[in-house]
Amino acid sequence: MSSENDCQPQTLSKPALGEREAAELVDRVFGLKVSWIRPLPSYDDQNFHVHVSAEGADEYVLKITNSEDSQEPELIEAQTQAMMFLSAEGFPSATPYLTKDGNTMSLEAGGTRPGSKKYMVRLLTYLPGTPVAKITTNAQILYEIGRLAASVDKVLSEKFQHPSLKSLHRGQFIWNLANVPLLDQYIYALGQNKYRAVVEQVIEQFKGKIIPKLSSFRACINHGDLNDHNILVEASSASPENPQYRVSGILDFSDMSYGYYVFEVAIVIMYMMIESPEPLSVGGHVLAGFESVLPLTAEERGALFVLVSGRFAQSLVIAAHTALLYPENKEYLTITAKTGWKHLMTMFEVGQGAIEKTWFETARAYAHPAPA
Repeated sequence: MSSENDCQPQTLSKPALGEREAAELVDRVFGLKVSWIRPLPSYDDQNFHVHVSAEGADEYVLKITNSEDSQEPELIEAQTQAMMFLSAEGFPSATPYLTKDGNTMSLEAGGTRPGSKKYMVRLLTYLPGTPVAKITTNAQILYEIGRLAASVDKVLSEKFQHPSLKSLHRGQFIWNLANVPLLDQYIYALGQNKYRAVVEQVIEQFKGKIIPKLSSFRACINHGDLNDHNILVEASSASPENPQYRVSGILDFSDMSYGYYVFEVAIVIMYMMIESPEPLSVGGHVLAGFESVLPLTAEERGALFVLVSGRFAQSLVIAAHTALLYPENKEYLTITAKTGWKHLMTMFEVGQGAIEKTWFETARAYAHPAPA
């Protein structure tokens, strides 16, 4: 994406196709007859769950990218190729159904009126499972998600090659965790209250403690948005007392960018805290899973508290800003805010030292389990 578009959290560019228009699009672009179609919740793109009359896989997600991002076909190509690569490597990632012309995507007008915006359209395989947001997480699935996050970034960074990869250098992308200082220009959306004061504190800590250390963190490709709605799980045991889960789907690669391994684990910790009944203990289980694949350095570990706080600030500030643009989508946009503010405030009340002690002791217990 261009830097001008990247530092906009969201402009008025979200597609707004009706179900009939979307069904006609599937027929015209992909040559498939839709038997039924329904909208799926989304942030700034438009998604539909589609059933088609065809042999083989008959369920898909029609993904219509917002008009801003649609101007960056190389970026969308990189994301799509990464999904295909991960699927080939054995990860539960969607793959595209090709257009009638044999392409992974197509740029289409979003209406019949002159001057209608154009949107990039893809049809992706539908992945089964329940979003993590809909289950009660336990130590087992938190560990698995941490392990998955490290594995995805590691294989992408070490093995994924494609000419469009350079588009993942998104210097001013608002969702890259390095860009927490860019929140200064959107903080007005919070109004004047105690929350704003905490976010201002987070931004200042980030400028002082993280920005100078970025060069010491290990660089990689980040998925960048492994949140509780973008990870699907299925039960692998029927025990109601101690349910076991496996990850069945990784969704939404639109926030992919070059970043650092420690960014990914911080992002996952933050989002897994959202729905957890014991949010402050989450980090240790996620960290243990992540470090089973990729142990963090002392410097990376020391940055975790501020990075997790920084992701809370990004999510809460950008959601507040975007809800002003899209009041009709406010409920979805502010999902994180329902518990996010409480968790961020609690982190600051409890303090960095106490929270790190909890996280690191929990992670250490996995590496050195107590004797039976």
